[in-house]
Amino acid sequence: MATLKDVKLKISAVKKTKQITKAMNMVATSRLRGCQQATDAFRPYAEKFAEVLGSLAGRAPSEANPLLIPREEVHNVHVVLCTSDRGLCGGFNLNLIETAEKLAAEEAAAGRSVSFTNFGKKGRDWARKTDFEIVEAHLNVVGGRIPFATAVTTGRQLVDLFLDGTYDEVYVIYALFESMARQTPVVQKLLPIPAITTTVDADAPYMAEHICEPSPAKLLGTLLPRNVFVQLYKALLETSTSEHAARMMAMDNATKACNDMIERLTLAYNKARQAAITAELMDIVGGAEALKG
Repeated sequence: MATLKDVKLKISAVKKTKQITKAMNMVATSRLRGCQQATDAFRPYAEKFAEVLGSLAGRAPSEANPLLIPREEVHNVHVVLCTSDRGLCGGFNLNLIETAEKLAAEEAAAGRSVSFTNFGKKGRDWARKTDFEIVEAHLNVVGGRIPFATAVTTGRQLVDLFLDGTYDEVYVIYALFESMARQTPVVQKLLPIPAITTTVDADAPYMAEHICEPSPAKLLGTLLPRNVFVQLYKALLETSTSEHAARMMAMDNATKACNDMIERLTLAYNKARQAAITAELMDIVGGAEALKG
C-alpha cells in the first residue's frame, strides 16, 4: 500500500501536469481564433472562385485544357499529406495518417507508384517508415500563419510535374474543420481537376459580374492552375484550424482527467491518513491499558 508521502507526491505531480494542460489549452484556444478567422474569410473566396470557374468550364470547348483531361492509364500517383508538426492533439494525426495509408495501399494494390509531399512533421515521420518516396517535406507550416506563396510554390510544381507526365494523378489529404469537436479527414483530387458542375445553362448569358474577356478557353489556362493553388491553400488552412481545435479539446479532456485523478488521490490520501491516525490511537490506548494492568 502506498504511503502518505507517496500519495502526496502523486497529487503534487498531477497538479503540475494540470497546470501544463490548462496552459496548452489556453494557447490552443488563442491560436484557434486567428486560424478560424482566416479559414472563414477564405471559404467565400474559394466558393466564388469555383462558381466562376464552373461558369467558364461550362462554356469552354471539350478538352480546352490538359489539366481537365484524365489520363488513359494511371501509373504514378502523388499525395499531398497535411498533418501537424506537434502531437498532444488526440487522434488528429492518426486519423489523417490512416486515411493516407489506406489510399496508398489501394493505389499500390492497383500496381501504381505512390509518392508523397508532406506538410507537417508527423506525416513526414510516418512516410519515412514506409517504402513510399518522399518528394518534399515542409515543416513548421501548419499551425501558424500560412502565406499563400507556400501553396503557390508547391501547386506550381505539382502542375508542372503533371503536365510533363511525371504524375498521372495528384491528391491532397487534409482535415476539414466542421466544428470544435469534429475534424474529418478528406481526400480530394487536385489533378486532373475533377469536372466542375454548374447549374447555369450553357446557352444562358454570363452573369453580370462575370465579364469574360478573352475567351473562356484562354481564361481557363490561367484560372485552372490557380484553382490548384486555392484548393491547396484551403487544405492547409482547414488543417491548421482543425489541429488547434483538436489540441484544445484534447487538453481540456486531459485537464478534466487530472481533476478526477486529484480527487481520487485526495480521497486515498485522507483514507490512509485516517487509518494511520486510528492505528496511532489504538497503540496509545493499548499502551495505557498495559500500564494500568
